[in-house]
Amino acid sequence: MDFSFTDEQQQLRRSVREFAESEIAPHVMEWDETSRFPAELIPKLGEMGLLGIIFPEEFGGAGLGYIEYVTVIEELARVDGSVGLIVAAHNSLCTNHIYKFGTDEQRRKYVVPLAQGKKLGCWSMTEPGSGSDAGGMRTVAVRQAGRWILNGAKTFVTNGHYADVCVAIAVTDKAKGSNGISAFILEKGNPGFRPGKKENKLGMRASDTSEVVLSECFVPGANLLGAEGRGFVNSLQVLDGGRISIAALALGMARGACEAAAEYAKQRKQFGKTISEFQAIQFKLADMATEIEAARWLVYHAAWLADQQSPRFTKESSMAKLYASEVGVRVANEAVQIFGGYGFIKDYPAEKFYRDSKLCTIGEGTSEIQRMVIAREILHQR
Repeated sequence: MDFSFTDEQQQLRRSVREFAESEIAPHVMEWDETSRFPAELIPKLGEMGLLGIIFPEEFGGAGLGYIEYVTVIEELARVDGSVGLIVAAHNSLCTNHIYKFGTDEQRRKYVVPLAQGKKLGCWSMTEPGSGSDAGGMRTVAVRQAGRWILNGAKTFVTNGHYADVCVAIAVTDKAKGSNGISAFILEKGNPGFRPGKKENKLGMRASDTSEVVLSECFVPGANLLGAEGRGFVNSLQVLDGGRISIAALALGMARGACEAAAEYAKQRKQFGKTISEFQAIQFKLADMATEIEAARWLVYHAAWLADQQSPRFTKESSMAKLYASEVGVRVANEAVQIFGGYGFIKDYPAEKFYRDSKLCTIGEGTSEIQRMVIAREILHQR
C-alpha cells in the first residue's frame, strides 16, 4: 500500500486547486448568503472530467480511481464544501448506482451523459419519516401494464432541483421488508416527478437540498435499476463508496479551516506579538494538523481498498467517514476559537467551515449509524 502520489495525481491535485481558487473562491460567500446553486460551474466541472472521475472512458468517464476521486473532492471542499458535495452526490450516488447495477443499455443511456457532465444526477432514498430505517419507507412502486407507478416523497435530496436524472428507491413488496425494495431511474420531465420544497439550511447553502415528489409517476419497465427487490441491498453497496466521498469532503473542509486559522494566527497581533507565538495557539494548531493527518490516512486507505476492488470495505469506509467528519467539526470549532471574535463574523472564513462541516456527521449515515456499522463488521469478522 503506497500512498505516494504519481506525477499525474499531483498534476490533478494542482489543476483542481487552481480551478477552485480561481473559479469558486471569489464567489463562495455570495453563493452561501443567497443559497444560490452555482449552475454555471457544472459545464466546467464536466469539461475537467470531474463529473465522471471513477467511470471508464467507454462510458464517458475520466477512467480514474478512488484515490483521484478523493483528491478532487478534498481540493474542492478545501475552498467550498458545497461544490464538493454537488460533485460527490453526482458521482458516488446517482451515477455510480446506475453504473454498478444498471444494464448495459442503461449505462449507455444514462451513465455516458452523466459522466460527461452533460446531465446532472441526484439520488433519493431518505423520506420525511425514514432515514436509515428501511422499514419506515412509504414511497411505493406498483407494476402496471409493463410499467411502474411510483407514489411518495423523498427529502434531503442533493441536487434535487437541478438534476436531469434521479435514482429513486421505493417499496415494491411490503411483505418482504428490506428485500422488497427496488430502485428506479427517473428523468426530468417524467409525468408525476417534480422537485418539492427547497430546504433552508445551516450550511452547505450553495448545494441544493430539496424534496422530490412522486405523484402517479409513470416509469417505463426498462427503468427498473438492478433486480427487483434488490434496491435496498444495492443502495448499501453504493453507500460504501459514498461514505468515502463524504469523508474526503470533511477532510478538505478541515484542511481549509486549519490553513485559514494558521494564516490568521501569523498575522493577528496581541500583547506585542502574533498570536502564533503563544503556546496555546500552537498547541491548537498542532492538534488540528495531527487529527487531519490521521483522517487523511483513513480516507486514502478506504479509497485504496476501493481501487483494489476489494469485495468489502464497509468497515473502512465507515471508519473514514466517522473519524474524518468528527475531525472536521472539531477542527472548524478550533478555527473559530483561534479567530476569536472574527470567527463569528462572515467576513472571515472560519464561521462558514464551522457551519458546513456539521453536515458530514449526518449525511449518508450519522456518526451513530457509522458506529453501529463498524461494530457489526467487527463482531461478524471471521
